Amino acid sequence: MRVLCVNAGSSSLKLTVLGDTDEVVFASDLDADRGVFSEDGLGRAVGSFGASYDAIGHRIVHGGAEFTGPVVLTDGVEASLRRLSALAPLHQAASLAAVDAVRRVAADVPAVACFDTAFHATLPPEASTYAVPAAWRARLGVRRFGFHGLSNAYVSRRAPEILQRPREALRLVSCHLGSGASVTAILGGRSVDTTMGFTPLEGLVMATRSGSVDPGLVLWLARQPGLGLDEVSTALESESGLVALAGTPDMAEVVQRCDRGDARADLALAVYTHRVCAAVAAMAAAMDGVDALVFTGGVGEHAPQVRARAVSGLGFLGFRLDEERNRSVEGDADVAAAESNPVLVVRAREDLEIAAEVRRVVS
Repeated sequence: MRVLCVNAGSSSLKLTVLGDTDEVVFASDLDADRGVFSEDGLGRAVGSFGASYDAIGHRIVHGGAEFTGPVVLTDGVEASLRRLSALAPLHQAASLAAVDAVRRVAADVPAVACFDTAFHATLPPEASTYAVPAAWRARLGVRRFGFHGLSNAYVSRRAPEILQRPREALRLVSCHLGSGASVTAILGGRSVDTTMGFTPLEGLVMATRSGSVDPGLVLWLARQPGLGLDEVSTALESESGLVALAGTPDMAEVVQRCDRGDARADLALAVYTHRVCAAVAAMAAAMDGVDALVFTGGVGEHAPQVRARAVSGLGFLGFRLDEERNRSVEGDADVAAAESNPVLVVRAREDLEIAAEVRRVVS
């Protein structure tokens, strides 16, 4: 079965057709600005693939409590997903716009929703529960969901292959660092803790998102003259993170400016990696230790300076980088020093996870 994988992110929209043995048959990347892309461009790109695929898989960021595994996209499913849009404003609307645009040029091809929250359905109660009024949890479904599940599911399969160790015996900490960023504890192939929560705003500093802030600060800001909940929400989602600290959401530019002695960029990188380092330690505590550290996502794969700064504070967990390996790594590899626990760089392949889920559902 050939599968068209549609991956709508906050900064890009990736289209990939995977063949019967997961070889890439066609691929096209479209730019997205805060989740907004050209629907006409998407339609042209999908149309150019012709009849080269048998099914379609859409990455959907938020499945809520209702969707804990892939499902065929129906009108009822779409209606449920639209109600969750407010919980992932940079992603959900873009994903559903992609569903509509692809349907217009491939209406007769079965389509499946694959959820970033589903991998975290295994979070234990102590990791998924907020200490808020019981009525909020029962009536409104307030809980921690976690995201980047498709990427982490792939990491949970790929890392044991690289290490040549059984998946069931491994304690992995996965750092998915891209425009969005999160750290996840994976015990025996299952998510047991993660930094993102009810929405993708919680946790690490990201390209335009603040990550975790004091909820008291949010309430205080919303009461200030000229500000309200909408203005604060927009600022935390789209005007914070690296763009607030360094004036750019592009980590490559931040690193280049750090190398030139730019104090603003250096602070941004220091804050970013401080959060990553602290999160790795917290995830290790959730598993009573860690056997391997994994970096994936655009920043995790392509920013050796970020990996170096983050790992420099993790010596107490047995991690140390080989400077040359870290600087020159290509593809999936271990960049740890000889006496260190493994530090893997793994190419993000959400498309492979999407295709596997689509085949299970459609078959």
